[in-house]
Amino acid sequence: MTLSGGMKRRVMIAKALAHEPTILFLDEPTAGVDVELRRDMWNMVRRLRDSGVTIILTTHYIEEAEEMADRIGVISKGEIILVEDKARLMSKLGKKQLILSLTTPRGEPPEVGEPLELSPDGTELIFTFDGQSDQKNIAALLRRLNDQGIEFKDLKTRESSLEDIFVSLVRGTA
Repeated sequence: MTLSGGMKRRVMIAKALAHEPTILFLDEPTAGVDVELRRDMWNMVRRLRDSGVTIILTTHYIEEAEEMADRIGVISKGEIILVEDKARLMSKLGKKQLILSLTTPRGEPPEVGEPLELSPDGTELIFTFDGQSDQKNIAALLRRLNDQGIEFKDLKTRESSLEDIFVSLVRGTA
């Protein structure tokens, strides 16, 4: 009898859980499995974690690590370059952006005392700030833009993902 990749994963996990471990090592548990099995596996892993099982997970799916992990370890070129509480890591190395959609495209960003980027098409102003700082008084920035007659039709914020932070760490730009 030949088992599919998904069935092989299920059998391996069942074997690992048969002994009711207090520590469970999962090496790329969702590689090559379908969406339904991936969802079922993560639900099971959450239940195990919530019951007190320590789970050590290796994955290339960074979004899975971001959702599941309490602590993050980053390995680059075979070397551990960081082990950190996920919330502390996100706060320390994460960046936030305020993105203003302009009513009228611009050729260059306005001079308002804060560094602003202009999107390539000139329709958005982007203010990047440190995720753990005082957020550099966004209200004052908006007032200065208003004083210069710069109107916007929408605004949104974006935070660094764990993937953004991972890439900056591995490239050495963090």
